[in-house]
Amino acid sequence: MKKRLHLGAFMRPVSIHTAWWRYPGAFPDANFNLAHLVRFIQTLERGRFDAFFMADHLAVLNMPIEALRRSATVTSFEPLTLLSALAMVTRHIGLVATASTTFDEPYHIARRFASLDHISGGRAGWNIVTTSNPDAALNFGLTEHVEHDERYRRAREFYGVVTGLWDSWADDAWLRDQASGIFFDPARMHVLDHKGEHLSVRGPLNIARPIQGWPVIVQAGASEAGRQLAAETAEMIFGSSRTIEDGRRFYADVKQRMRALGRAPDMLKILPGALVTVGHTKAEAEDKKALLDSLVHPESGVPNLSIRLGVDASRFELDAPLPEIPQSNATQSGRDSLVALARRDNLTVRQLAQLVGGYGGLQMVGTPAEIADTMQEWLETEASDGFNVMFPTVPSGLDGFVDLVIPELQRREIFRREYEGDTLRQTLGLARPGNRFFRSARAE
Repeated sequence: MKKRLHLGAFMRPVSIHTAWWRYPGAFPDANFNLAHLVRFIQTLERGRFDAFFMADHLAVLNMPIEALRRSATVTSFEPLTLLSALAMVTRHIGLVATASTTFDEPYHIARRFASLDHISGGRAGWNIVTTSNPDAALNFGLTEHVEHDERYRRAREFYGVVTGLWDSWADDAWLRDQASGIFFDPARMHVLDHKGEHLSVRGPLNIARPIQGWPVIVQAGASEAGRQLAAETAEMIFGSSRTIEDGRRFYADVKQRMRALGRAPDMLKILPGALVTVGHTKAEAEDKKALLDSLVHPESGVPNLSIRLGVDASRFELDAPLPEIPQSNATQSGRDSLVALARRDNLTVRQLAQLVGGYGGLQMVGTPAEIADTMQEWLETEASDGFNVMFPTVPSGLDGFVDLVIPELQRREIFRREYEGDTLRQTLGLARPGNRFFRSARAE
């Protein structure tokens, strides 16, 4: 049986590209138009996507106002609220939301994602982030951001507490015996009583164990700390490799870390993010990309570059090579990838800012067959298990992928024609985790 791709749709909140909302025919109000979002997710489900991946951010003022006023990605619905609504108009597609371990509490996270899993019939996923934007700290009672490695130490403890809370109840705890009046068996309830370095949580969670046991655990960090946390905890990684060679190295590294920890490598799916522009011809696809990139205003480029590098890029000489970039408290893997790209392609600061102003990660531009060729090569050479697809604009970019690329992938028998089950774990081929506190009559 051929190895098959897994495809997520990364929505931030609907497209990652800075200028998506200016593209002819785009829905510029899509961030807050539920009817549009329903249309998008139903199109994705028609295309048999594994999951709708809802990014989130906890601050608005993360760049100068001249750039901010041009950005359509700074505001969006709260993810769990939106995904609960979208659960009502879908049946199979997974619902993955970002939630921060730095600025939230484990009880909140455990409760919200358990609720989404029950509401959706077992389709929830939690993207664990430590939040790299320093402006977010100012919204949560802090005067400066938490140091990078400490954020990851808290995240590791946070994960243990949340999953422990999800295991508060045995699957068979709920008697609901109307004759005796006994609703649940207290012997099948566990009080966590966690006291650790960063967290103190008594428990138990006041929600039954999620349908999937635990919602699927997703992680996006690619730094040393991020890779190790992913190897320990993640079941899906939102990767950031820009080349197939980088993808292979990252894939091999994380899977080897899993083996060293005694985890089966197949129990983690690595899906790099990819902005995909498809056309009936290569020239048509390139014209679409050129038009979209031309709509990125110069005011957006340098501030975006500053955020990605963790330094004030406005001080750099625009037409000179990128200078040495010191370590910072920003996302380290993202900074390192950009610096490597600038060095490899001999980009000036201006060129790098223009690139980042639109989207600076992995891009695929071409016909359905060319896109499928690239995806198949990544899959078959162990550079990825699939992709988190980003659409250049909506609705046309999304519709084009589902109507043109998906049939080509299905023709090659490397992507499903029907969903494998009802839960996100079944779709991804992941086991339902056992309860650490109870044996259960229910098959794990």
